[in-house]
Amino acid sequence: MTPELLPEEEPQPKGLGEGSRLTGVFFEPAKTFEDVAARPSFWAPLILVIVVSLGFMALFGQHVGWDRMIRHQLETSSRAAQLSTEQRETQIQMGAKFAPIAGYVGILLGVPLVTLIWAAVLMGIVKGLMSAQVRLKQVFAIICYSSMPGVIMALLAIAVMFMKPPEDFNLQNPLVFNPGAFMDPVATSKFLYSVASALDLFTLWKLVLIGIGLKAAGGKQLSTGGAMTAVFLPWAVWILGAASLAGLFS
Repeated sequence: MTPELLPEEEPQPKGLGEGSRLTGVFFEPAKTFEDVAARPSFWAPLILVIVVSLGFMALFGQHVGWDRMIRHQLETSSRAAQLSTEQRETQIQMGAKFAPIAGYVGILLGVPLVTLIWAAVLMGIVKGLMSAQVRLKQVFAIICYSSMPGVIMALLAIAVMFMKPPEDFNLQNPLVFNPGAFMDPVATSKFLYSVASALDLFTLWKLVLIGIGLKAAGGKQLSTGGAMTAVFLPWAVWILGAASLAGLFS
């Protein structure tokens, strides 16, 4: 009796490696995020973002100095005019002492925490309101990989930092990729300046990538328009709310 031959299993397609994912975000985002949605891992982009951000902070402290940043913030604040010279110098010294600590802690803890909160909000919108079955780990990984334009932005900002005189470098708006970079922060209303600064090329790039990633995770249950709406609508509400507060307390 001849044994029945079982059909050979077709080889499963191998997923993308981390290097291909990190570069594919820029060149083949749809294909890359399909792979991320199928195998949601996030350590490589998350660690890369944190390391580059810490490097940027360290170089800023050495080349520009935190005291310059605090002094610039006071000069652009209307409340600074009410302070005496002694009070202003005291605030500059205190700010220069605690700003780097807040910056490093904010990167190490804030980056993953903010990403997690954002992932939870987006999952709630996509899954709860649009009935697309996405998982928190998928959305978290999508946001991490979508942060790659921020790495490019940080590297460009480091280059600009060393090309400019230290006193001309603005930590809050280091590159001219948004309308706010062409505005006078003192003469312009805080609301308008805040909104204009938020309309940054790299931020919009990241948001579009997140939308592409959500579409890949949601599949046929989620349209491209629905994915982009889920990303841009809460972001717009956040930006308008933050700008309103900046206008009120300026």
